[in-house]
Amino acid sequence: MATSSKAKKKTVRLASGRKRARQDVNLNAANTSLRSKFRTSIKNVLKAVAAGDKGQATDLFKTAQSVIDSIADKGIFHKNKAARHKSRLSAKIKALAA
Repeated sequence: MATSSKAKKKTVRLASGRKRARQDVNLNAANTSLRSKFRTSIKNVLKAVAAGDKGQATDLFKTAQSVIDSIADKGIFHKNKAARHKSRLSAKIKALAA
């Protein structure tokens, strides 16, 4: 048995399975792209918070919220995970005022 991280996948015999494999490639690419967008939006908010710029952090948080919500709606992340991220970002922005 191969212990490499990229194990060779078996070719599927059934036509429906082959179609499924083709679709999975596109779905995987779309989900990867959305996850990347999610991480980038969170990183941007955290950078603004670290810089102490409350105005910019608030603006970036608004855009990040929509990205986080859309990912939760699509089922890529659980809705509770999305809520947790939004809550923590919101708390960090509120802490800037204090």
